[in-house]
Amino acid sequence: MHISRRGFIVATAGAVIASAGATSITQGGNMYGLIGKMRAVPGQRDALIQILLEGVSGMPGCLSYVVARDPGDGDAIWITEVWDNAASHKASLSLPSVQDAIARGRPLIAGFDQHIETAPVGGHGLPVA
Repeated sequence: MHISRRGFIVATAGAVIASAGATSITQGGNMYGLIGKMRAVPGQRDALIQILLEGVSGMPGCLSYVVARDPGDGDAIWITEVWDNAASHKASLSLPSVQDAIARGRPLIAGFDQHIETAPVGGHGLPVA
């Protein structure tokens, strides 16, 4: 399966990620959010999670990046991201740590199930929009 750099980031680093299948991105000073479900190759979920978590340090504009196991699906991972704006998210794609996570994680990804863009308005640890 061919997985694009953009697809990997959205579902990760999403992030950890402009995104796979996205048709619109919030512009300006509004916070930008992504929620995605990624499917790991069977038996590789924890290895993929480790790569996703290692690749998220030092991402300017990233307010929150959460990687979670799906308790009902042994191969599924949920990634929730909040960015200060869409431009910061897009810029993260060129960071060496993100590029490394993409290269190392791509072989462990079986596919993507869901991808949702959001416009966060605040919450614990986040500024109010």
